[in-house]
Amino acid sequence: MAGLQQSSYYDRQHRQSAALIRARKPYLVKNAVLGTAITAFAIGIYAYTLSVVGQDEFEDVKVPDVSAKTAPVAIQNQKK
Repeated sequence: MAGLQQSSYYDRQHRQSAALIRARKPYLVKNAVLGTAITAFAIGIYAYTLSVVGQDEFEDVKVPDVSAKTAPVAIQNQKK
């Protein structure tokens, strides 16, 4: 493979060439708008989820009573 050169849109200092900048120019605004929309959607879902979970009082969840006599036994059973 001594005669083949690798074609690249980047120069030796890893900077974009003029050809790459021209090729990306039509898509720059579209990609920025789409990226912003996707980010806003994800943040919206996250905020909605936190607000819904924050409103729940968890009154319907039954917590078993642990008496003072059974507490040491329960701790020993967890260690096994």
